[in-house]
Amino acid sequence: MTREELQHLIRAAGDIADDDIIVIGSQAILAVHPHAPARLLVSMEADVSPRRDPGSALAIDAAIGDVSHFHESFGYYAHGVGPETAIAPAGWQDRLVPIDAPSVARGQRPRRGWCLEPHDLMLAKLAANRERDWEFVEVALRCGLVDPEVLTARADTMPHTHREHVRRRLAGVIVRAGNSP
Repeated sequence: MTREELQHLIRAAGDIADDDIIVIGSQAILAVHPHAPARLLVSMEADVSPRRDPGSALAIDAAIGDVSHFHESFGYYAHGVGPETAIAPAGWQDRLVPIDAPSVARGQRPRRGWCLEPHDLMLAKLAANRERDWEFVEVALRCGLVDPEVLTARADTMPHTHREHVRRRLAGVIVRAGNSP
């Protein structure tokens, strides 16, 4: 997915929910790193949550989600989720990174997306505990998109249900990426 495709999804989801959109999944990397390595941009799905009305995530999923007309037309789609989907370090909501989705048609309102900050995104990926997410974090570390010291410090603020697992997984990924633990 490209930054422009993400902006398109934010605009479409924002129109459906009449709300700002939080981008929780891997494509949030595009807010800070619009030219991130291709290995980080393979997903054609963006996990999105309406900022003020999480209940409208279902409408987003129905209108522009997997196997929708939108997906068939553009080759990418949104997955409407609730904010509880983000298992991230304390304070993540205060570190969201804005990404504007300008209007493309007369009379259309511009929309704003709010993406997980890259370090928060990496820790959320580790909390998800999937091999593809470990690889995502490793690539981000190898490419210098995130700082291992910031990740280590923020891992201490993860929800207690995931803290130890994230710490252990992070230590291993940092070593594999060739960074000092």
